[in-house]
Amino acid sequence: MIKGLHHNAYRCRDSEETRRFYEDFLGLPLAHVIEIKETKTGRKTETLHSFYRLDDGSFLAFFEAPDKPFEFKAQDDYDLHIALEVGQDDLRRMYDKGRAAGIETRGISDHHFIDSIYFRDPNGYVIELTAKRANHDQAIDPARNGARAKLEAWSERRAGRAAAD
Repeated sequence: MIKGLHHNAYRCRDSEETRRFYEDFLGLPLAHVIEIKETKTGRKTETLHSFYRLDDGSFLAFFEAPDKPFEFKAQDDYDLHIALEVGQDDLRRMYDKGRAAGIETRGISDHHFIDSIYFRDPNGYVIELTAKRANHDQAIDPARNGARAKLEAWSERRAGRAAAD
């Protein structure tokens, strides 16, 4: 069965620019790089696949594939964002570091069970750093928070709106 997340992979414009953000700014060490010359289907390519290690052993990975068109744009928080966990002390430190570095920095946002700050990486992705609060585990426990019932109520309201249109 599924043991955990190994990596999430995203496109990047420039592998070195991406490395500077993820390794130099966020502190995620570059762990592995694969140069891909041919896909499993036999298509020739010039693609670089890079991996950045998180403390839990998982990775954020990026593909620089100049031969494959991709629309890079500033992502909306609701479209795509990558949330990474930090401690409360690191949250404030990284907020100050982002502001000092001139990186778009937003927050600190109170989500009642986590506190978050937000950056935009060189590829347009929103990066959220989040620190758990003392009530985190209780707040995210579906036996206590009614997650299934809330989802069902949402779906019913959504179906009602669709029927009214």
